[in-house]
Amino acid sequence: MGLDNYVKVLSSSGFTAALGHTVILALVQTTGSVVGGLLLALVLEGSGIGLWLTRTVVVLPVVTATAVIGEIWRIIYFPDPGGFLNTVLGWFHLGPSTFLDSPSTALMSVAAVGIWSGAPYNMVIFLAGLAGIDRDLYEAAAVDGAGRWRRLWSIVIPSLRSSMIIVLTLAAIRALGIFTEVYVLTGGGPANSTTTWMTQVYTQGFDRSDVGVASAASILLLVTTLTLTIIVRWLSARRRDS
Repeated sequence: MGLDNYVKVLSSSGFTAALGHTVILALVQTTGSVVGGLLLALVLEGSGIGLWLTRTVVVLPVVTATAVIGEIWRIIYFPDPGGFLNTVLGWFHLGPSTFLDSPSTALMSVAAVGIWSGAPYNMVIFLAGLAGIDRDLYEAAAVDGAGRWRRLWSIVIPSLRSSMIIVLTLAAIRALGIFTEVYVLTGGGPANSTTTWMTQVYTQGFDRSDVGVASAASILLLVTTLTLTIIVRWLSARRRDS
Protein backbone atom coordinates (compact mmCIF):
# COMPACT_ATOMS: atom_id res chain seq x y z
CA MET A 1 0.00 0.00 0.00
CA GLY A 2 2.87 2.41 0.79
CA LEU A 3 4.79 1.57 -2.38
CA ASP A 4 1.62 1.99 -4.43
CA ASN A 5 1.60 5.66 -3.48
CA TYR A 6 5.07 6.11 -4.96
CA VAL A 7 3.97 4.33 -8.13
CA LYS A 8 0.99 6.66 -8.38
CA VAL A 9 3.23 9.68 -8.00
CA LEU A 10 5.75 8.54 -10.60
CA SER A 11 3.06 7.51 -13.09
CA SER A 12 0.83 10.56 -12.59
CA SER A 13 0.62 12.94 -15.53
CA GLY A 14 -0.06 15.77 -13.07
CA PHE A 15 3.16 15.16 -11.16
CA THR A 16 5.08 14.70 -14.41
CA ALA A 17 3.94 18.11 -15.65
CA ALA A 18 4.61 19.62 -12.23
CA LEU A 19 8.12 18.17 -12.25
CA GLY A 20 8.84 19.80 -15.62
CA HIS A 21 7.61 23.17 -14.38
CA THR A 22 9.61 22.81 -11.16
CA VAL A 23 12.83 22.01 -13.03
CA ILE A 24 12.34 24.98 -15.35
CA LEU A 25 11.67 27.30 -12.42
CA ALA A 26 14.66 25.89 -10.54
CA LEU A 27 17.03 26.46 -13.46
CA VAL A 28 15.75 29.95 -14.32
CA GLN A 29 15.41 31.18 -10.74
CA THR A 30 18.72 29.73 -9.59
CA THR A 31 20.62 31.20 -12.52
CA GLY A 32 18.88 34.56 -12.34
CA SER A 33 19.11 34.98 -8.58
CA VAL A 34 22.76 33.92 -8.43
CA VAL A 35 23.82 36.25 -11.27
CA GLY A 36 21.64 39.03 -9.90
CA GLY A 37 22.96 38.56 -6.38
CA LEU A 38 26.56 38.66 -7.59
CA LEU A 39 25.98 41.84 -9.60
CA LEU A 40 24.27 43.51 -6.65
CA ALA A 41 27.15 42.54 -4.36
CA LEU A 42 29.74 43.93 -6.77
CA VAL A 43 27.83 47.19 -7.20
CA LEU A 44 26.97 47.67 -3.52
CA GLU A 45 30.24 46.55 -1.95
CA GLY A 46 31.69 49.19 0.35
CA SER A 47 31.26 50.86 3.71
CA GLY A 48 29.73 54.25 2.88
CA ILE A 49 26.50 55.31 4.53
CA GLY A 50 24.84 55.63 1.12
CA LEU A 51 25.76 52.05 0.21
CA TRP A 52 24.56 50.84 3.62
CA LEU A 53 21.16 52.48 3.13
CA THR A 54 20.91 51.13 -0.43
CA ARG A 55 21.73 47.60 0.73
CA THR A 56 19.10 47.89 3.43
CA VAL A 57 16.45 48.78 0.85
CA VAL A 58 17.60 46.04 -1.53
CA VAL A 59 17.38 43.39 1.21
CA LEU A 60 13.75 44.23 2.06
CA PRO A 61 12.34 41.40 -0.15
CA VAL A 62 14.28 38.91 1.98
CA VAL A 63 12.56 39.96 5.22
CA THR A 64 9.12 40.44 3.65
CA ALA A 65 6.60 37.60 3.87
CA THR A 66 6.41 35.64 0.63
CA ALA A 67 2.61 35.91 0.58
CA VAL A 68 2.90 39.70 0.75
CA ILE A 69 5.42 39.69 -2.09
CA GLY A 70 3.03 37.57 -4.14
CA GLU A 71 0.14 39.96 -3.60
CA ILE A 72 2.28 42.97 -4.50
CA TRP A 73 3.38 41.34 -7.73
CA ARG A 74 -0.20 40.37 -8.56
CA ILE A 75 -0.95 44.08 -8.55
CA ILE A 76 2.17 44.88 -10.59
CA TYR A 77 1.27 42.17 -13.11
CA PHE A 78 -2.34 43.34 -13.50
CA PRO A 79 -3.05 42.41 -17.14
CA ASP A 80 -5.09 45.48 -18.07
CA PRO A 81 -3.28 47.99 -20.33
CA GLY A 82 -3.56 50.42 -17.42
CA GLY A 83 -1.80 48.03 -15.03
CA PHE A 84 1.45 49.17 -13.45
CA LEU A 85 3.91 47.03 -15.44
CA ASN A 86 1.94 47.36 -18.67
CA THR A 87 2.00 51.13 -18.23
CA VAL A 88 5.78 51.05 -17.83
CA LEU A 89 6.09 48.82 -20.91
CA GLY A 90 3.90 51.28 -22.78
CA TRP A 91 6.48 54.00 -22.23
CA PHE A 92 8.84 51.92 -24.37
CA HIS A 93 6.11 51.02 -26.87
CA LEU A 94 6.00 47.43 -25.62
CA GLY A 95 3.12 45.24 -24.46
CA PRO A 96 0.59 45.07 -23.10
CA SER A 97 1.11 41.56 -21.76
CA THR A 98 -1.23 39.24 -19.90
CA PHE A 99 1.60 37.99 -17.65
CA LEU A 100 -0.02 35.61 -15.13
CA ASP A 101 -3.20 35.13 -17.18
CA SER A 102 -1.57 33.41 -20.16
CA PRO A 103 -0.07 29.88 -20.17
CA SER A 104 2.73 31.15 -22.42
CA THR A 105 3.94 33.83 -20.00
CA ALA A 106 2.76 32.75 -16.54
CA LEU A 107 5.68 30.46 -15.67
CA MET A 108 8.36 33.01 -16.55
CA SER A 109 6.40 35.70 -14.71
CA VAL A 110 6.52 33.56 -11.57
CA ALA A 111 10.24 32.94 -12.16
CA ALA A 112 10.86 36.69 -12.35
CA VAL A 113 9.32 37.14 -8.91
CA GLY A 114 11.55 34.38 -7.55
CA ILE A 115 14.63 36.05 -9.00
CA TRP A 116 13.60 39.43 -7.57
CA SER A 117 13.17 38.02 -4.07
CA GLY A 118 16.13 35.61 -4.20
CA ALA A 119 18.87 37.88 -5.57
CA PRO A 120 19.11 40.09 -2.42
CA TYR A 121 19.47 36.97 -0.25
CA ASN A 122 22.35 35.78 -2.42
CA MET A 123 23.83 39.29 -2.39
CA VAL A 124 24.29 39.12 1.39
CA ILE A 125 26.31 35.89 1.09
CA PHE A 126 28.41 37.28 -1.76
CA LEU A 127 29.09 40.48 0.22
CA ALA A 128 30.44 38.33 3.06
CA GLY A 129 32.68 36.56 0.56
CA LEU A 130 33.90 39.84 -0.94
CA ALA A 131 34.76 41.15 2.53
CA GLY A 132 37.12 38.22 3.00
CA ILE A 133 39.22 38.94 -0.10
CA ASP A 134 42.72 40.23 0.69
CA ARG A 135 42.92 43.84 -0.54
CA ASP A 136 46.62 43.37 -1.28
CA LEU A 137 45.57 41.22 -4.23
CA TYR A 138 43.77 44.19 -5.78
CA GLU A 139 46.79 46.41 -5.28
CA ALA A 140 49.12 43.82 -6.79
CA ALA A 141 46.83 43.40 -9.77
CA ALA A 142 46.67 47.16 -10.28
CA VAL A 143 50.47 47.35 -10.23
CA ASP A 144 50.59 44.61 -12.88
CA GLY A 145 48.23 46.67 -15.03
CA ALA A 146 45.19 44.41 -14.67
CA GLY A 147 41.92 46.10 -15.60
CA ARG A 148 38.59 45.85 -13.84
CA TRP A 149 37.40 42.80 -15.81
CA ARG A 150 40.73 41.05 -15.38
CA ARG A 151 40.57 41.56 -11.61
CA LEU A 152 37.02 40.25 -11.62
CA TRP A 153 37.89 36.99 -13.40
CA SER A 154 41.30 36.43 -11.82
CA ILE A 155 40.68 37.51 -8.22
CA VAL A 156 37.01 38.00 -7.35
CA ILE A 157 35.42 34.97 -9.00
CA PRO A 158 38.01 32.42 -7.72
CA SER A 159 37.83 33.93 -4.23
CA LEU A 160 34.05 33.58 -4.19
CA ARG A 161 34.13 29.86 -5.01
CA SER A 162 32.97 28.79 -1.54
CA SER A 163 30.27 31.44 -1.46
CA MET A 164 29.12 30.40 -4.93
CA ILE A 165 28.73 26.77 -3.85
CA ILE A 166 26.64 27.81 -0.84
CA VAL A 167 24.49 30.16 -2.90
CA LEU A 168 23.90 27.62 -5.66
CA THR A 169 22.91 24.94 -3.17
CA LEU A 170 20.51 27.15 -1.23
CA ALA A 171 19.03 28.69 -4.39
CA ALA A 172 18.39 25.28 -5.93
CA ILE A 173 16.77 23.96 -2.74
CA ARG A 174 14.50 27.03 -2.52
CA ALA A 175 13.51 26.70 -6.15
CA LEU A 176 12.75 22.98 -5.93
CA GLY A 177 10.43 23.56 -2.98
CA ILE A 178 8.71 26.64 -4.40
CA PHE A 179 5.10 26.86 -3.31
CA THR A 180 3.92 30.12 -1.78
CA GLU A 181 4.77 32.34 -4.75
CA VAL A 182 2.97 30.05 -7.16
CA TYR A 183 -0.01 29.53 -4.86
CA VAL A 184 -0.50 33.27 -4.32
CA LEU A 185 0.25 34.41 -7.86
CA THR A 186 -1.49 31.78 -9.98
CA GLY A 187 -2.68 28.88 -7.84
CA GLY A 188 -1.05 26.63 -10.45
CA GLY A 189 -2.98 28.10 -13.36
CA PRO A 190 -3.82 29.10 -15.94
CA ALA A 191 -4.55 25.66 -17.37
CA ASN A 192 -2.07 24.09 -14.89
CA SER A 193 0.78 25.87 -16.68
CA THR A 194 2.49 26.84 -13.40
CA THR A 195 1.86 23.80 -11.23
CA THR A 196 4.96 22.80 -9.29
CA TRP A 197 5.78 19.72 -7.27
CA MET A 198 4.68 21.33 -4.02
CA THR A 199 1.44 22.79 -5.40
CA GLN A 200 0.61 19.33 -6.72
CA VAL A 201 1.35 17.90 -3.26
CA TYR A 202 -1.02 20.46 -1.76
CA THR A 203 -3.72 19.59 -4.28
CA GLN A 204 -3.42 15.87 -3.57
CA GLY A 205 -3.28 16.25 0.18
CA PHE A 206 -5.88 18.94 0.85
CA ASP A 207 -8.13 19.28 -2.19
CA ARG A 208 -8.35 15.56 -2.99
CA SER A 209 -7.68 14.25 0.54
CA ASP A 210 -5.16 11.73 -0.83
CA VAL A 211 -2.69 12.06 2.01
CA GLY A 212 -0.77 8.91 1.05
CA VAL A 213 0.16 10.17 -2.40
CA ALA A 214 0.94 13.64 -1.04
CA SER A 215 3.23 12.14 1.61
CA ALA A 216 5.01 9.98 -0.94
CA ALA A 217 5.59 12.99 -3.20
CA SER A 218 6.92 15.00 -0.25
CA ILE A 219 9.38 12.24 0.65
CA LEU A 220 10.59 12.06 -2.95
CA LEU A 221 11.24 15.81 -2.88
CA LEU A 222 13.11 15.43 0.40
CA VAL A 223 15.27 12.64 -1.02
CA THR A 224 15.99 14.72 -4.14
CA THR A 225 16.96 17.73 -2.05
CA LEU A 226 19.23 15.69 0.22
CA THR A 227 20.85 14.02 -2.79
CA LEU A 228 21.49 17.37 -4.44
CA THR A 229 23.03 18.75 -1.25
CA ILE A 230 25.28 15.72 -0.77
CA ILE A 231 26.47 15.84 -4.39
CA VAL A 232 27.28 19.55 -4.17
CA ARG A 233 29.15 19.11 -0.89
CA TRP A 234 31.07 16.13 -2.31
CA LEU A 235 32.06 18.07 -5.42
CA SER A 236 33.16 21.07 -3.37
CA ALA A 237 35.22 18.87 -1.01
CA ARG A 238 36.79 17.06 -3.96
CA ARG A 239 37.74 20.35 -5.61
CA ARG A 240 39.14 21.71 -2.34
CA ASP A 241 41.28 18.62 -1.82
CA SER A 242 42.60 18.75 -5.37
